Amino acid sequence: MKLHATNTQQYQTVTAYDEAGVEFNAIRYDHSLIVLPEVIPVAWDVAHFDALTAAHFEQIASTEPDVVILGTGKKQKFIHPKLITALSAKHKGVECMDNQAACRTYNILMAEGRKVALALILEKA
Repeated sequence: MKLHATNTQQYQTVTAYDEAGVEFNAIRYDHSLIVLPEVIPVAWDVAHFDALTAAHFEQIASTEPDVVILGTGKKQKFIHPKLITALSAKHKGVECMDNQAACRTYNILMAEGRKVALALILEKA
């Protein structure tokens, strides 16, 4: 799906996505990543949802987001609360959704000026 340009182009904005990857400001990525509005996307060492550990969420917590959107792949899956202890301790919410919904939600929250972190799991076929 192609998305329209907005006045948020100085930020990391999802400009397209499909089942194999995602574009931020027209740069394509085909691996799992963490994205914040004012920071270039960072590779995230998560091969698939079942590989998530507490350390993965500690990495996200270190970015000090207001909220975390977790893209769990093609389908929405829910994480065990023990995995997000680092974020829960800081009273930061984690919302789990499929990747397409996660991309749309990230763009909305980012455009509202929120410090949102998008943690996107892109599984290899």
